[in-house]
Formats: sequence, structure tokens, C-alpha cells
Amino acid sequence: MVVLGCLFAVGCSDRKSQFLGARVKDSCDRNWPICSQIAGCLLGAESYIEGRFPGAGKFIVQLAEASTVRVHLFIEDVRASGQETSISFFETGCTDRVRQSATGQVLVGENDQLGEFAREADLFGVGDHLISFESDTECHYTLKVDVEAKRQ
Repeated sequence: MVVLGCLFAVGCSDRKSQFLGARVKDSCDRNWPICSQIAGCLLGAESYIEGRFPGAGKFIVQLAEASTVRVHLFIEDVRASGQETSISFFETGCTDRVRQSATGQVLVGENDQLGEFAREADLFGVGDHLISFESDTECHYTLKVDVEAKRQ
């Protein structure tokens, strides 16, 4: 009976499981050409990636219309907060960029308080968009992306 009760209680799953939901891990080890660069994966509402900071990464998001793209980071095993974490959102063809950054203390603080660190940008071009990220925080990260159409 305890096990059945746990299935229906919100507090039974850990924070990372709640963060991920039903998404599946992408190994992000392919070669997708974009903006004279190579990205390892194409992320969407069904997938996520994992890695370690300090370091950098990039992936592609495909948009069918103008949308708000939101990148979510869940961090764990923090050894040092570092100085800066940044996420760059590029328009189609990398003609324009929106860069969001935060100190390491903000990254760790938001993750502890809200269960994640998230930043977003409005992108207007249709097609493939490069998203790059980097941080000098020493930790393990899990990253997912959400896309919300900007229909008026």
C-alpha cells in the first residue's frame, strides 16, 4: 500500500525526475552543420542532454514560427559556483544573437530555490537556430529546452 500511495504523491519523485518528466536523453554526438559550425544534437520537447561544467556546448532548435525559446538547466554536485554562465540564442543563419548571462552564485541560487536555472529569448526566423552555452561552474548539468509559439 505504501508503494501505491507514493505513486500518487508529488513528493515521492526526486527533483531531477520532476525536471525531466517523460523526456529521453540525447547523446548529442551527431554532426549537424549550422552557421559554419557543428552542433551535436537537435533538441525539442521530448529530449534532454547531460554534461559537466566547466565547459561549453551547443545544440539546434527548429522553429516553425516566431517563438520564445527557453533553456532550462538543472545542476547538481556543485563543487564551485564559478564566475559566469551564459546562453546565446541565435537567429536563423546566425544573423543576430541574444545573450543571457548570470553569475555563478545566481546559477546555483536559482537552481536551489526554484529547482532549475532558466533563461529565454524570442526568436523570429523560421528554421534551425543555434543555441550555445558555457559556464565555469564546477558541476553536473542536465539541460532541456521548451519552445512556445508567439501567436497573437
